[in-house]
Amino acid sequence: MQFRQKPREDLELNLIPLIDVIFMLLIFFMLTTTFVHDRTLNVTLPVSSQSTEKRAPVKDHVIEIAQDGRIAIDGKILGADEILPVLKRIAADQQPVVVWADADVVNQKVITVLDLARKAGITKVGLGTTPVK
Repeated sequence: MQFRQKPREDLELNLIPLIDVIFMLLIFFMLTTTFVHDRTLNVTLPVSSQSTEKRAPVKDHVIEIAQDGRIAIDGKILGADEILPVLKRIAADQQPVVVWADADVVNQKVITVLDLARKAGITKVGLGTTPVK
């Protein structure tokens, strides 16, 4: 009696379940990620005892003022003549604005930015600070 051996099928790795798991992880991380404002300029905020760890909401517009006088609005560094038109567009959105001014920046620069914000029609302005550690 002769027994025939059944030819073996080649083993292969089924990648479909692995891809499904990777997509599920990707969706999980996308949904659980919090988005925060990253600073464009190297700004050291002043310390305040009334400050909280809570950052400005993502919907708020952020104006950064560096120690050397450079100004960035929503992550874009602007020249002096570009600030007012951008602030007017922000005023049309009726969104709050948060000013992150470096602790060592000259007060006149902050006042100038606040004056431009008022001239553009922005009514809700906050100042960013760091809590006491």
